Amino acid sequence: MTIITERSKTTTTKAEQALRMYRQMLAIRLFEERVNDLYTRALMPGLAHLYIGEEAVAVGVCEALHKDDYITSTHRGHGHCLAKGASPDRMFAELLGKEAGYCRGKGGSMHIADPATGNLGANAIVAGSVGIATGAAFAAQRLGNGRVAVCFFGEGALGQGSLYEVMNLAQLFKLPVIYVCENNLYTEYTHFSETTAGEILNRATAFGLEAAMVDGQDVRAVHEAGSRLIERARRGEGPGFLLANTYRYTGHHVGDIAREYYRPKAEEQEWKMDRDPIKNLTKWLLEQKLADSVQLSAMESELTAEMDKAVEFAVTAPYPSPEEVEQDVYA
Repeated sequence: MTIITERSKTTTTKAEQALRMYRQMLAIRLFEERVNDLYTRALMPGLAHLYIGEEAVAVGVCEALHKDDYITSTHRGHGHCLAKGASPDRMFAELLGKEAGYCRGKGGSMHIADPATGNLGANAIVAGSVGIATGAAFAAQRLGNGRVAVCFFGEGALGQGSLYEVMNLAQLFKLPVIYVCENNLYTEYTHFSETTAGEILNRATAFGLEAAMVDGQDVRAVHEAGSRLIERARRGEGPGFLLANTYRYTGHHVGDIAREYYRPKAEEQEWKMDRDPIKNLTKWLLEQKLADSVQLSAMESELTAEMDKAVEFAVTAPYPSPEEVEQDVYA
């Protein structure tokens, strides 16, 4: 079961694209809700960092990519993986440490990779994948295969020097790479204004990158801005930087429940009620008469059943054999 499939070469209508993005965002939301449930029922080892609230960024950007384009992800990477085409059943299996997972259960939540869909991997190290994405873009340029690499990272990565090293090289070599900064306001437990000096976009424009800022809760705006930067890079005109202002509804990780010591509950409720990306797109679809409530409810019921089936698959799947403990491990 996959959430998205390779897009055909035929023209996609506005309604088809909007409904596809709606479905993808809803699928990510339902997936993450089940991840939290697996954790609270002690069925999932370790922790997970939920993407709930940020779905429009991954979906809006990945909608503009080809199947063989590359992405790299973060510790909060389930949404990126799913938006690029990963299968929920294998995703759940990886989270539960099962053999059927994308990394045979050895990567877990923060290290899922799926080369078949161009996903070069999530990374638990802050800014840990910026060099991987830039290297993939360098390879694509040398091979002349027309591929683009998208590097997702949180605003916490702005404090890592490696990001500036790769942006410098990307601009010098005009590499086809887009750096997507998902600013969800909090660098773990600290508001980004306390850790990040100056204007974020200025950090990219200082190197000459084409930069844009967008409302990360508006999937259509993300897609429009992302498409422009991606196609520009694909034409050989150099790297881009997209700042998407967004918000995570839950804690830094699934165990971060009492958050009032670092952010107010009223703030959380405001984002959930007034700036939810799924609610925003639902309202637009209904206003534009591109869908009706019956159609959207049917889609939610279908996805709910698919996610429940995917969880069941993962829970009942076998663990890898002990003999595999030294396989696929590199130092």
